[in-house]
Amino acid sequence: MQTIDYRARSLVFVMAAVFLVGLAGSAFAAPNTLNRDSIPAKYKWDLSHIYPNWEAWQAGYDRLDSLMQDFAALQGTLANGPEAALHAFKLSDELDILSYKVYRYPQLMHDLDQRDSEIREKFQQVQILFARFGQATSWFTPELLAIPWETMQQWLTSNEEFAPYRHNIENTYRQQEHVLDEDKEELLALFNQFTGTPADIHEALTTADMEYPRVSFNGEDTVTLTPGEYYSTLTYDRSQENRKKAHEAFYGAYYKDKNTYSTIYNAILQRDWAQAQARKYESTLQSDLHGDNVPEEVYETLVNTVKAGTEPVKRYYEARRKALGLDEYHLYDGSVSVVDSDKKYEFDDITDWIVESVAPLGKDYQKKIKDVFKGGWIDVYESEGKATGAYQARVYGAHPYLLLNYKETMNDMFTVAHEVGHTMHTLLSYENQPFATANYTIFVAEVASTLNEALFLDYMFKQSSDPRERIALLEQAIDNIIGTFYTQTQWADFEWQAHQMAERGEPITQNSLRELYKGIENDYYGDAVVLDSLYEYTWTRIGHFYFAPYYVYKYATCYASSAKLVKEITSGDEKSRREALDRYLTLLKSGGNDYPMEQLKMAGVDLSDSNTIQAVVDQLDELVTLYEQELAKL
Repeated sequence: MQTIDYRARSLVFVMAAVFLVGLAGSAFAAPNTLNRDSIPAKYKWDLSHIYPNWEAWQAGYDRLDSLMQDFAALQGTLANGPEAALHAFKLSDELDILSYKVYRYPQLMHDLDQRDSEIREKFQQVQILFARFGQATSWFTPELLAIPWETMQQWLTSNEEFAPYRHNIENTYRQQEHVLDEDKEELLALFNQFTGTPADIHEALTTADMEYPRVSFNGEDTVTLTPGEYYSTLTYDRSQENRKKAHEAFYGAYYKDKNTYSTIYNAILQRDWAQAQARKYESTLQSDLHGDNVPEEVYETLVNTVKAGTEPVKRYYEARRKALGLDEYHLYDGSVSVVDSDKKYEFDDITDWIVESVAPLGKDYQKKIKDVFKGGWIDVYESEGKATGAYQARVYGAHPYLLLNYKETMNDMFTVAHEVGHTMHTLLSYENQPFATANYTIFVAEVASTLNEALFLDYMFKQSSDPRERIALLEQAIDNIIGTFYTQTQWADFEWQAHQMAERGEPITQNSLRELYKGIENDYYGDAVVLDSLYEYTWTRIGHFYFAPYYVYKYATCYASSAKLVKEITSGDEKSRREALDRYLTLLKSGGNDYPMEQLKMAGVDLSDSNTIQAVVDQLDELVTLYEQELAKL
């Protein structure tokens, strides 16, 4: 949940790993091993960029502990005058900058091998320190708001040193009605460490304690169906029977613990509703969106517009069913291309392509991406105990780190382009903003990543003369819209309705969640897809439901934003393209210096207008028509 405490906002952000190398020499094929020691160092993180060793980290930890005590000692001083308040804000900056490094070092180590209990203990050590500090500083926001706004306005206008903090201060006063008095804030702070426990349990259950199934296809050797192997099977295996077998085995690993997952998710829902009520919000949705000053109508418009615009998706699935020669179309048929190709994309090859693809964003942008690929910033390949998926982790005072599980698929190379987009957003924000406003909100976080993907797709499509690869790239474009825009909205619809169940006091069980998810699947797919029963338990494995509620809708709104921006940057006359690019780069450089809806409006995107959302539906309709035409040629 979004908290409104200035101190808590920054520490929670430091603790969240929300986001998420073109190297010299010959191309290196993905290793056929999960043994991390067998992977060359240039494809692995160099965490010495944060700390050279655990001793240096411990020194940073001790320094952080000392600074936290210094900050806690400031209680009762904020009203002494502008100099006293400024001292508190500057000390807060010093704390947060150090917090990034102290938190990230064990967190990233943990994500490289989540089985290592010693690293997990160090990671928890930091979490405990942060939770204790949150309790000791819960006085900060109530004491700040005890200063009359008229007085604070005078301080802000008469002292230029307040400039970096002005937006955060104004935002805190905006939310004043939801700040409790000091003793109640202290009471809520006592639960800070506990509130993250359900997500920790889900992570442990789905990673460290997950026993991935072993399956054999066509009588061949048995393979361990890790997430990477699972998606590789769905992408490359031409046998529908094998894809079905993989789906049933992989989802079966989650199904067997369905009651445990529903209990964890119920804890999430009850926590969110309790926090919303404690801060006098009418709903969990209102509570979450209020932190970013996003109107609830934006969420509702997104869900309703997308749900009403699913016909292009159904047409696409029907075209694929016919092209694949299937009697029935299942969701596990959605990744395999209709063209028979086992083409692999080696990591070393794609990095130059990504650099070339972002040429419309300027030479300076290209140069910075080259720096990302130099080595030590990206952990490329899957290994035993490593966290699944992909993300970018911001580390103020060092550089962003990218986690991948690269399997050389077409989808994987687009994931690289996506995560590098996050990295560029971070670099530009950090270069152009003071620390207090250096971090952009999640609401705009996916704009740069999805825009990078769009440019990369355009580049690859223009470079390819192979009609089969062009078909595959068209599928990639359509699947990007379905996965980033439709599926994320579908999930946003699910968690919105699930939270409303909790708000109404209805029982939350594996059966009620299954029925809810099943009904939403029917709304989106109708009879275009055979909805296998195990997909009704998709909610068990979507980490965002547990780690960051009301997050996934932002993928969809960001996709709508980036679609509009990339069109303006790449079409029209030179003057209009330059103006659009300047607005976009200004967005990336603006960090968190304004409310995200206002930042997007200045870049040329109005998400309160349903036409912005409908434009993506229309874009998909055009792409599906082109896809049908290309299939007819084959």
